[in-house]
Amino acid sequence: MKGPTMSVTRFSLTSALDRDAAMDVLTDFSDARPAAWSSIDHDHFRVHMLGDSWAEVTEGTAQAWERARYEWDRARGTVTITTHDSKVFGPGGGWLFTLTPDAAGTRIDVELTRRPEKFGQKLLAGLLPIVGPSTLKKSFAGPLKAV
Repeated sequence: MKGPTMSVTRFSLTSALDRDAAMDVLTDFSDARPAAWSSIDHDHFRVHMLGDSWAEVTEGTAQAWERARYEWDRARGTVTITTHDSKVFGPGGGWLFTLTPDAAGTRIDVELTRRPEKFGQKLLAGLLPIVGPSTLKKSFAGPLKAV
């Protein structure tokens, strides 16, 4: 039996923020989150549960929202996001952010994985590795103060 199709998109960016501050931006689930992230609007932002190193949230816009579980490890400098549901891709996949201190601040390596099931989802997922890195870098640049 053939397994689900998987699309992986990888890119890196450098933030002027130190690692702790960059981690704070990625894991801030306060009411200020939609103002910081242009890809999140107030109507599609909801914190379902929040712990010391994890959160269950729905965030996005009417066109593209996602319900996911965030888990972070400050000592390792990682943020893992597991997608429970997504308007565009459905369940499965997620994000991995790896934060590494460097001379300019923090190098942030990003890996986005999607597991599309429907034809349209597969088509879009196939384009992500091509057009995703530049588009996603732009959306992260402001909140993470990319240089």
